Parts: sequence; C-alpha cells; structure tokens
Amino acid sequence: MSGTDGYRRLQRREKEIGRRATDDDFRAFLLSEDLARERAALRRTLDEWKKADLDSAARRILAYLPPEARVRATVFPVVKPRKNSFVFEPATNPAIFLAVDPSLTRDQFENMVAHELHHIGFASLPAGDAAHSPEVEKVLPWVGAFGEGFAMLAAAGGPDVHPHERSPAADRERWDRDVARFDQDLGSLQAFFLDVLEGRLATEEAIREKGLAFFGEQGAFYTVGWRMAVLVEKRFGRAILVEGMRHPARLLATYNPVAEERRARGEGIATWSPEFLRRLGAEPIPVAPGSRPASGSR
Repeated sequence: MSGTDGYRRLQRREKEIGRRATDDDFRAFLLSEDLARERAALRRTLDEWKKADLDSAARRILAYLPPEARVRATVFPVVKPRKNSFVFEPATNPAIFLAVDPSLTRDQFENMVAHELHHIGFASLPAGDAAHSPEVEKVLPWVGAFGEGFAMLAAAGGPDVHPHERSPAADRERWDRDVARFDQDLGSLQAFFLDVLEGRLATEEAIREKGLAFFGEQGAFYTVGWRMAVLVEKRFGRAILVEGMRHPARLLATYNPVAEERRARGEGIATWSPEFLRRLGAEPIPVAPGSRPASGSR
C-alpha cells in the first residue's frame, strides 16, 4: 500500500492541509467493519462510473477554457475515509483523486469529473509575470480560490443551468441557501483578503486556517465565485468571462460594474471596495462600449 504512487501522494496531500494520514490510520480504515459492509456498493459504484459519458463532461469544460489550455492528469479512483474528490499538484504533476462514493449517481460523477478537469485546464496555463508587493502575493492565491465557483459553472454547462440540476434535493437546497448569502459572504471574503493584505493574520498557518473555512462543503469560494461568473457571462459574454477566469482579481473588477448596473435598477447586490481592488492592482477586463453577450452565451 505505502509503495504506490497514489497512496504516497494522497498521504502527502492530507498532511499538507493539516490532517492525520499515518499508515496505521489508513490500515485501520481498510480493515474496519464499516468498510467491509460497503464493499459490494463500492464495486457497483465503480462499475457504474465506468459507463460515464466523460466526453460530454470534457466538452462542457473546454467551452470555458482558453484554446491553449491542456487537460492532462493522472486519475486515481480511491477509497478513503473522507469521500471528497480533489486535484493535486495541478501545475506540476497534475492528478485527480476521485473518491468512490456509492451515494453519487453517474450524473453527479460526470459533473464532479468535469469540475476537476476545469481546474486542471487552468493550471496548465503559464503563470502571470506581473510584479506584485509581498502582501498582494500572499492574497492572490486566495483570490484564485474563486476557481471553485468558476468550475461549478463550467461543469454545469452554462449560466442558466443549476449547478446541482441532477443532484439530490438536499444538495440543491443547500446550494440555494448559500447563494442567498452572497452579499454577506462577499463581505466576509473581502475582510479576509484585507486581513491578509494588512498583516492582521501574521502567519501562514493563521492565513490558511481562516481561508480554508471559506471552502466548506461548497462554501463561499464556490457560491460567490459562481454568481460573479454567471453575472459577468450574462452581461459581457463568455470570452470576457474566460479571460477573467484566467485573472481572477480582474474578474472581481469586471464584476463590479455589472453589480453597479443592477443596483442602479434597484437590485441590492454587494460590490468589492474600490480601494481593495486598487490595492490588488485589479483593472477591469476591457469590453466594447455597450457590449452584450453573444447569442450562445445567454
């Protein structure tokens, strides 16, 4: 077990985010009665997943990637204590860990794969070479965490498709409740970013602890990122959105005028502080005056 590449990388990833991941822990999990009772269901799930239409999943996310993006990764189907899936080392040695979870349908599995493939695609792009202050360098990776929301949109296939269209009702209801907290969550995220910029979170450990709290099951990085992306695509079209996905800080600045237009029409919706955007050095993505989305982006 400990000699396989997948296990070593899984163990390393768990340790990097502060979780226990000893050989003894994993051995106890593998030999547990709970896992033994789940064996037949795990086998059925894996067999069902093998029939998934991953070509369709790939087409959805390629529509939300720049032409030069590449989607190549090692995929590890895994049985582990936490039934979460994730990408690991996407910019250097891309891997996708897919937790075999009998509670997921094939449709949910296809959506999950599409979500992770979107992350891989953007990680394949070269990093920007713009110079930033040390404080901004600390906050930009966390602004990039809005990629979770961008991937939700890409995996769904469009701004008019609910991200949990084929999920159980409880998942859809949870998502809708959390999206309804958009204004509050945007404010909380901005406060976190400012805490990092202004040094109120003095250590990397303190920054990570506070930042990780916004992931949750599908927390504010997902819902706020998704709603900003939806509004930008509907207002300016997919090409502008994809450029914003490439430069998330600029997407925040591009979102602001969209929200301000809606506020002028009487819709209450939160915006990012101009001073915060200035400190990030975030300029809106240029759009043609009066720009409207192409018919395929509505």
